[in-house]
Amino acid sequence: MPRKGVRQRRIAEGQEGGRRAFRTLRGGRRGAQPKVVALGGGMGLSASLTALRRITGDLTAVVTVADDGGSSGRLRDELGVLPPGDLRKALAALCGDDEWGRTWSEVVQHRFTSEGALHDHAVGNLLIVALWEQLGDHVRALDLVGKLLGAHGRVLPMSAVPLELEALVRGHEPSRPDELSRVRGQAAVALTPGEVRQVVLVPHDPPAVPEAVEAVLDADWVVLGPGSWFSSVIPHLLVPELLDALTATRARRVLSLNLAPQPGETDGFSPQRHVEVLVQHAPKLAFDVVLADRAAVPDQESLRQAAERLGAEVELAPMAEPDGSPRHDPELLAAAYDRVFRMHGRIGPWR
Repeated sequence: MPRKGVRQRRIAEGQEGGRRAFRTLRGGRRGAQPKVVALGGGMGLSASLTALRRITGDLTAVVTVADDGGSSGRLRDELGVLPPGDLRKALAALCGDDEWGRTWSEVVQHRFTSEGALHDHAVGNLLIVALWEQLGDHVRALDLVGKLLGAHGRVLPMSAVPLELEALVRGHEPSRPDELSRVRGQAAVALTPGEVRQVVLVPHDPPAVPEAVEAVLDADWVVLGPGSWFSSVIPHLLVPELLDALTATRARRVLSLNLAPQPGETDGFSPQRHVEVLVQHAPKLAFDVVLADRAAVPDQESLRQAAERLGAEVELAPMAEPDGSPRHDPELLAAAYDRVFRMHGRIGPWR
């Protein structure tokens, strides 16, 4: 059989094995469950939450608040509020698989189509902002939305201050490939040409939401990633109180890598390059496990060496959708997380 055919067969076998493992863990789970905190934003965090809610009932999402595009950007500019979009996506991901959960997930994700001011606004964004204005409390409002949706977990912003992302980019101007430029705004950074070298938050050193810090300190497991590396993952490490909590927590820490580079932001990045830039932004932060899709790692030894700089072991597992697209299969990702928690967790019952 040609090498490509063998590789595809092995991937398919691994995917089916992962699904069998997920069905086994879902049917056989008993007793206390681990406290898990997942950090990120956008579709990457949504994928992680959709998987994690299948294996634990004690789940908290800590979400970046630097989005400045689309409906979130318009609400932020007009009302001076936190951008609600990534928070909405996290809440939708935590909805259950029953009729109630599916219905509310679709409702909060629904976008209006019109010729007027409501065009492209998401229902969930408007609901979240309305409750912020009514209650004057970010956390309480998000808890109330979660209760309405029947969310299997809690969603918290990483900061109560609207943030801007600023990137130092090499070759942003194609005519000057060696020149360093500053690009401001999450939407701009996500699509920037050139190579992102560093990101900072504006304002610098923003305060963390206390409940997010408490969740990290009290967790059994902390999961960072997957997601847009510079605009959704690394920003959590630029909030000093949150970084201090991630460093001080007794929880085990997992760095969950993407299935593929993101065009623009991390175009051409290898898995090990993702690890290296994270080390550059938080050199004192250690991890226990770097989790990656086996088919997305062509050079396992280089990734292992990069993970050693974090003090981490590499765990490889099939996690991608079988159609070949760079999207996580929820059952496979759930099986991968469960295997990591069992292999690298504390001996005996949780807590």
